[in-house]
Amino acid sequence: MSNPQSKPLASLSLDLDNQWSYMKIHGDPGWENFPSYLDTVVPRFLSFLDDLELKITVFIVGQDAALTKNQKALRSIALAGHEIGNHSFNHESWLHLYSPEEIENELAMAEDHLEKATGQRPKGFRGPGFSLSKSVLTILAHRGYQYDASTFPTFLGPLARAYYFMTTKLTPEEKEQRKALFGGVKDGFQPLKRYQWLLSNHRLVEIPVTTMPLFKVPIHFSYILYLACFSPPIALLYFRIALLLCRLTRTEPSLLLHPLDFLDLNDVPELGFFPAMKLPAGKKQQILRRALTMMKNQFNVVPMGIHAQAKGRQNGKQSKNPKFGMPIIEMG
Repeated sequence: MSNPQSKPLASLSLDLDNQWSYMKIHGDPGWENFPSYLDTVVPRFLSFLDDLELKITVFIVGQDAALTKNQKALRSIALAGHEIGNHSFNHESWLHLYSPEEIENELAMAEDHLEKATGQRPKGFRGPGFSLSKSVLTILAHRGYQYDASTFPTFLGPLARAYYFMTTKLTPEEKEQRKALFGGVKDGFQPLKRYQWLLSNHRLVEIPVTTMPLFKVPIHFSYILYLACFSPPIALLYFRIALLLCRLTRTEPSLLLHPLDFLDLNDVPELGFFPAMKLPAGKKQQILRRALTMMKNQFNVVPMGIHAQAKGRQNGKQSKNPKFGMPIIEMG
């Protein structure tokens, strides 16, 4: 067995979006009652990760941590040794439209409830729907965060958003509010490798959600499962090619899971509009197991906090991030 320390580094995370948060973004009625599948999905993915001997980062929504009914499930994530990340309090993909005061309050509320529920105070953040702004980054740095993980460098964001809107009954005003969901074409020009934002007297590590090097098409596991609906062998071949390109370009992949990767229509029929929900949960786990085993064989897979702290080949080269025009330092 090869030494994990001799392998290139990679990180893995899970965005623990709950049923109500998907319904909220989708514009479905009833989300205000906070329907939840956490008691089902949390034991399922914890057992799956334990079998693979993986420790990851789980980004949790503060509103879920504030509800007593969810706290046992959330506490079990931390007790299993996984890192807790902040996924905002209200899970609104228009976070970039918030005022600085609203952002501060959003982060603080989530931090307090996450710490009470899990025993961990988060040091990493991912915006819902990859929502991000200069104000968010600045406030994260001022609050002592180690890293942000809200960038998704792909050209396909507008297509994903268009598909999502086709499945909704959102008003024009609600669509306008959500118009940055999944990002725009220009996000495809953002870096794939870790870098540091230069924010006045602070620096904040950015760990992008990795897309396929050169082509910038998605390779996160929900997308792999979507491809598997047509052909599991082709989906796994696609993933194998992506990992090969990561190694050839010396890209340290940071990939993410979602709760729906472990659920199907029998578990949550209300979310049947999502791709791959017709794929049985057991079949999803088989495909995920093969893909993650492939990833483990080639990379040392760690939580994102460890990835953020790892030494990179900083070459001192400054460049401009195309989204915010702020200086960054590439890390390798």
